[in-house]
Amino acid sequence: MNPKDNSTPVSVLIVGIGGYGYYYLKTLLEEILESTAKLCGVIDPFADQSGLFPEVTKRDIPIFAEIEDFYRAGHTADLVVISSPIQYHVPQSCIALNNGSNVLCDKPLSATVEEADELIRVRDKSGKWVMIGYQWSYSSAIQDLKRDIQRGMFGKPKTFKALCLWPRDDAYYNRNNWAGKIKDSGGRWILDSPANNAMAHFIHNLFYLSGEDQYSSSTPEEVTAELHRVNPIETYDTAICRIVTHNDVELLFYGSHTTKTTKNPIFNLEFENAIIDFGDAGSTIRIISGESRLKDYGSPDDDHQFKKLLDAVECVRRPSPIVCSPEAARSQTLCINAMQEFLPSASTLPASIIHRDEKEKRWWVEGLDDLLSDCYNRGIMP
Repeated sequence: MNPKDNSTPVSVLIVGIGGYGYYYLKTLLEEILESTAKLCGVIDPFADQSGLFPEVTKRDIPIFAEIEDFYRAGHTADLVVISSPIQYHVPQSCIALNNGSNVLCDKPLSATVEEADELIRVRDKSGKWVMIGYQWSYSSAIQDLKRDIQRGMFGKPKTFKALCLWPRDDAYYNRNNWAGKIKDSGGRWILDSPANNAMAHFIHNLFYLSGEDQYSSSTPEEVTAELHRVNPIETYDTAICRIVTHNDVELLFYGSHTTKTTKNPIFNLEFENAIIDFGDAGSTIRIISGESRLKDYGSPDDDHQFKKLLDAVECVRRPSPIVCSPEAARSQTLCINAMQEFLPSASTLPASIIHRDEKEKRWWVEGLDDLLSDCYNRGIMP
């Protein structure tokens, strides 16, 4: 990886400026000096629907519906930020790599592990790099914690678990034409679900923290899952899974979009010589028991959510190790594929425990909050 001439700004192409891509673009335009990084193009077939469309047109930025058209028109980019629907992550990343651009691709890496492996192959051939946008991985809190894990401060990892209860309403599932879908109309895999979209971060974090070096993740060897559906979708809105990794760590994840109440992500990491907690013990990652001295790592949310973008720009200017590579993100994708194969069709719950909140326009399941919280606390499957 050759460093960029620091006398010129890093040219950035953003793919997708609606939804989450809006915030990538907003960060680039409002928080990064143009002498450091400059928007060179936008790819979005519905760009005019973005709240930042007037600003883009005012700056006379080239706008294309397809990423191929940007390069065919003779444009180049040092960095391409991919924030499109899941099924386009790998195809668009590969086009960018083949045209000499580095890539920051938002999570999840892909819908299938075959796509993930194709991206790794294309990246290696291109000589460029790819970052995956799991923002917690870039945070000082997670990186500091992982260094101490790598140093053996807590002994061998035993059981890592995470819980997230994020109710979602009708508007969430109607916001686009792929939410809750297994495939799109063109036959491209999506596998959209809590575990592969809103909560993908927290499954990835379990793999990432149990990895065997600073920038790698553990790999799933065994996956057991319970998947349930209440909303009229193809996939599932509640996911519970137990994973045994290649390095013999047990990972447990509990997540749902159909609980009555909200509980932001928490996790608990049990080692031979210590227990580390985030959430129940407060809003920071803390060593709560063990021989190691008590320590507070802060919160993974303390850093700017788009530190990943700042880091990607800096990596173009000064090449450095990739914090969250496709290899590190691949474990989450492999886990999702295993869950889907294990249970191709999510189970429907008894009508007697399903309730409708007409004020909030969403469904919720009686007793699910307590069940998932109890299973998390006890480290068991339902």
